Amino acid sequence: MVNIEKLSQHIASYLDPEQVNLVRRSYFYAEQAHDGQRRTSGEAYVTHPLQVASILSEMHMDHQSLMAAMLHDVIEDTAINKGALTTQFGETVAELVDGVSKLTQMEFESQAEKEAENFRKMTLAMAKDIRVILVKLSDRLHNMRTLGALRPEKKRRVAKQTLEIYAPIAARLGMNDIRIEFEDLCFQAMHPLRARRLDAALKSVRGGHRKELVDTIRSDIAARLDRDKVEAEVFGREKHLFSIYSKMRSKKKSFKEIMDVHAFRIVVQSVDDCYRALGSIHNLYKPIPGEFKDYIAIPKVNGYQSLHTVLVGLHGKPIEVQIRTQEMDALANQGIAAHWLYKSEDKDLISHARARKWVSGLLEIQQQAGNSLEFIENAKIDLFPDEVYVFTPKGKIVELPAGATAVDFAYAVHTDIGNHCIACRVNDRLAPLSRQLQSGERVVIITSEVAQPNPNWLNFVVSGKARSAIRHYLKNQRHNQSVELGARMLDQALATYKLSLDGLSAEQAKSLLDDCKLETMDALLEEIGLGRRPPQTIAQKLAPVSTGGDDYIGGAPLIIDSADALVISFARCCRPIPGDTIAAHTSAGKGLVVHQESCRNLSEIRNSKPESISPISWAEHVSGEFVVGLRVEVASERGIIANMATRISEQGAGIEKIQVNERDAQNMVIQITLTVSNRTHLANIMRRIRSMHPVLRVSRSKN
Repeated sequence: MVNIEKLSQHIASYLDPEQVNLVRRSYFYAEQAHDGQRRTSGEAYVTHPLQVASILSEMHMDHQSLMAAMLHDVIEDTAINKGALTTQFGETVAELVDGVSKLTQMEFESQAEKEAENFRKMTLAMAKDIRVILVKLSDRLHNMRTLGALRPEKKRRVAKQTLEIYAPIAARLGMNDIRIEFEDLCFQAMHPLRARRLDAALKSVRGGHRKELVDTIRSDIAARLDRDKVEAEVFGREKHLFSIYSKMRSKKKSFKEIMDVHAFRIVVQSVDDCYRALGSIHNLYKPIPGEFKDYIAIPKVNGYQSLHTVLVGLHGKPIEVQIRTQEMDALANQGIAAHWLYKSEDKDLISHARARKWVSGLLEIQQQAGNSLEFIENAKIDLFPDEVYVFTPKGKIVELPAGATAVDFAYAVHTDIGNHCIACRVNDRLAPLSRQLQSGERVVIITSEVAQPNPNWLNFVVSGKARSAIRHYLKNQRHNQSVELGARMLDQALATYKLSLDGLSAEQAKSLLDDCKLETMDALLEEIGLGRRPPQTIAQKLAPVSTGGDDYIGGAPLIIDSADALVISFARCCRPIPGDTIAAHTSAGKGLVVHQESCRNLSEIRNSKPESISPISWAEHVSGEFVVGLRVEVASERGIIANMATRISEQGAGIEKIQVNERDAQNMVIQITLTVSNRTHLANIMRRIRSMHPVLRVSRSKN
């Protein structure tokens, strides 16, 4: 057990005496603040911050980080506030402590919302000082090491959160040692029986014949490198419990199959030696084609660098080999912490710069997210980045999560490019925006000033940045369209009383907002546009007393000029298209729902809620495609469906669905759902279908 004296001796090896004294002072301050408090295990509470500081000291973290570790629970668990810490230890330490502290004064509807909001707060603090996350990871690591005293359900909850958030963060920052320990501790907490059995199986195979085989391969590799005058150290790599368990599940392999792969690490002096070592071992054992990866030329998103290759070894068993320099090895295990461990900015520049880039990306997602739950959902996506590396037209490398599409690429380059992209070229050939990209491909995005994000993109984008940016844009667009529609609807209703929205005085507007308990006119117009408040009811509040609300004049109908409005939808029961006589009703949350005037459902709404009905008409030119249904009765004939589909496509219509119902051996009914631009377009299609010999009857169908 570490005490303050042992810790002081350790940090004295790399900190100045004055800095050591500051760390000691922060410890005694925390000891006094937590006096009388105990952990669930029964230990004095101050043992926890002391252990957290000890974990950070192994990384050779600076004195301010160690002080923040000592004090990290003071704001959260005692009466001491941030101001008091600032006075005692300075603003930097107080900011670090505040960044790690949870939000305890706020009420949350659920545990998930509480955790999400705390993560959002920590992200903002990380953007100011990256050391916040290192203190938090160390705090969580000690908590995971001491889970034993907690109730089983709380153990599982803490472990699940650690596995979903903190282990991936450690991986993203290149801190492999902490990631591995997190994963194994979480595995043991969530699946104790499986962990014990797997651990026993692992111990049983690590001795005997396997050990001899590993020693033989290591000796052979070392001898070949020595013969080729490559100065190197060769280590066997042990697989950890969670890694084995995950591979068994994801690859559906047995324990024996996983353990049949032998893994080694070769650590050399220079980058040049890495490639020379690769040549040596490829001459010793045959490489497996397609299994070589060069993460030195193209580092991983967290700055990790190494050469990876898989060889066919003794008895045909695969051998996985990683080749890296000593600096790369330190970065692979310590990640961003190597910045402090080695005190050399050149060595860990890649890791540190990429960590800051990731945090700034998180900040951008946070700013665009609607709430903390949406933010953490998008952040989690970016925390599991099996990477794809693609190139911009100028040769710059862009790292994306596996499965990323051209839309993800566009948003990774710049949010404006994503918002205005209409097409892409992959390796100089046109490709769909939804096509998944492969490493090494060159991507060119084609943009248009009038283009905007498509809601369907959310069905295939995989990066958190793309998802949050698309949602943010659509949310703003929906708000703007709702306000615009609400203004048109209220103006129409006000015309009934010879009033207009522009003609309202400031006193009338204020009185109306007070009556509706809203702060701005935009908020009221949005409520109307989304169908939450009937415009007629709002207009009546402004009607002159003399009219008694009965002096009906009638306003001009609303005009529809596009199929793509977010707050105007087209009823599935009658599927109206441009050219049909239409009317609309307001529906809470949906805005205006447009029906054919003859629709039975609209008649029922008109009888039950006449105030929700709005006159509406088509613009002279309406853009977009509208869904419509056709019912085609045909005499059964081979190839009839293919011929019909061809005729529809020749007319420039899209087919969404075809359903065939056989009436008897000679006749059948074909239900076709297609997209058209207007009634004229539909009439041309029906004429082409009707001219087919087997067709008996064509009519427009209704759901």
